[in-house]
Amino acid sequence: MADELDIISPQGRLDAESSPDLAKQALDMIDKGSRRLLLDFKDLYYVSSAGLRAALAVAKRMSEVGGRVAISSISPQVAEVMDVSGLVMILDVHTSAETARARLLED
Repeated sequence: MADELDIISPQGRLDAESSPDLAKQALDMIDKGSRRLLLDFKDLYYVSSAGLRAALAVAKRMSEVGGRVAISSISPQVAEVMDVSGLVMILDVHTSAETARARLLED
């Protein structure tokens, strides 16, 4: 169990249209027992406030069940939005999937 890690890799845009799907997928994983979740944003080039709310809701739910969420591989555009919104101070954000995985798999 200590080495189990679930990964979600959204693509393109994370906005009002696509963020409910991300949230549902992640929350379903959490409800089924996932306790370490990597949101790999390597193929994401845009995130709206709705996308940020979805990521925050997932992180909040995971925290409630004692798990961990990390976000990795954010583009400069997504990093700017997360920085301006202040979410980089709240969410566990990493420049690479490797560092995020290492953080999630720490005991």
